[in-house]
Amino acid sequence: MQINDIVNCRTDLLTFTKTIFKDRKGIDWLDNWHHQVICEYLEKVIIGDIKRLIINIPPRYSKTELAVINFIAWCMGNFPDSEFIHASYSKRLATNNTWNARAIVESEKYREIFGDIEFRNDSNAKDEWRTTVGGCVYAAGAYGTITGYGAGGMSNIFKGAIIIDDPHKVGEANSETMRKNILDWFITTMESRTNSKDTPIILIMQRLHEEDLSGFLLNGGNGEKWEHLNIPAINDNEVPLWAHKHSLEDLKRLESANSYKFAGQYMQNPAPKGGGIYKEKWFKIVKTEPVFKYRILFADTAMKTKEINDYSVIQAWGYTSTNDAYLIDQIRGKWEAPQLKKMAVLFWEKHNSLTNGFLRSMDIEDKASGTGLIQTLKKEKLIRVKAIQRNTDKVTRAHDSTPYIENGQVYFIEGDYIHDIIPELLVFPNGKHDDQVDVLIDGIMELSKGARSLRDML
Repeated sequence: MQINDIVNCRTDLLTFTKTIFKDRKGIDWLDNWHHQVICEYLEKVIIGDIKRLIINIPPRYSKTELAVINFIAWCMGNFPDSEFIHASYSKRLATNNTWNARAIVESEKYREIFGDIEFRNDSNAKDEWRTTVGGCVYAAGAYGTITGYGAGGMSNIFKGAIIIDDPHKVGEANSETMRKNILDWFITTMESRTNSKDTPIILIMQRLHEEDLSGFLLNGGNGEKWEHLNIPAINDNEVPLWAHKHSLEDLKRLESANSYKFAGQYMQNPAPKGGGIYKEKWFKIVKTEPVFKYRILFADTAMKTKEINDYSVIQAWGYTSTNDAYLIDQIRGKWEAPQLKKMAVLFWEKHNSLTNGFLRSMDIEDKASGTGLIQTLKKEKLIRVKAIQRNTDKVTRAHDSTPYIENGQVYFIEGDYIHDIIPELLVFPNGKHDDQVDVLIDGIMELSKGARSLRDML
């Protein structure tokens, strides 16, 4: 290599990556503008301008190759005493990445650029390798402990970083428990592994949920300000991020197949524009009620009343002889059992006093606090109560309900509750709460039973 080529590889991450890629793969790196931008942000980490960095980008757009494998190898050439911790949702994936970084460091092309980097004799484990001058690269999986390892150094010069690549497994992102496990792991394990407050932390991931690790941190979850590099698959001018990878036609096809998944993983916006499962254009909001054949109240009760828990919701629905459904009214709050009972009775009395259609019952999910409410109301004979079961998951039930909305059989009577329920519908199942959706599905699925006789209603 010429001296200028060596200098460029040492000082420019993208040049280094292209050179190493050509040497390893035997083909040229296919360049795109986002590669340069990612490298620029990573280089700002090196010089200390950025301490906390989040990069959100679609899957398979070179993020791991650039921001993990080549970045670690490049840093170890410039700062061979650096200490890195690299984590992913799978330790096997993290180990593969750090091992590939070591393979680069051991290559002849790398030695042409940086000279020999000597490894310690006891550094042959795939998930950990060390240099003779104190450098260390350690791989970890999400949920795992990292006892005895730290990242970064104590000086003002760059000495390594924590790099987290895709902490959430795609199939587990909609599980509140699994998401919370990742957030807890970051707070209790990863943050404590910095050797100083200046040790950089880099998070690279596709968005999967409104409250994934990116969302948590960007909303101030750990109390720090994060630099955010957000790269969607399609920009505001309808230009694809990398036409070589996905044309606009390809991306639109992916969006049509699964809009809420596309919104998160490809557009980095887990709250889908125009709706996910439920489309905004389907919603029909009217000011006046038609003549109802009968009415039902549906209730979903929350387990607890803490801020993080869902609300208790009671909705009033009316049904016409033409098999249309109207959401008439709703109350929503975080109530302990005595207050929940009081609110249920008051809501029943309000709607039982109305004359537009026979008020059949209050249908309550027979689960957790709902079971207690059913028993109390039946014992005291305050309300005509019906216990209901939900035997399938929320997403499946939501998909079952969409044809009725899309076909124009579901209406919303104008009211203040609209400002709560419409936003929740648009982000489901990626939103923070889904209590209103649960009850709404109950109300809509009543349509699947078709027209009823008065005897059926009683």
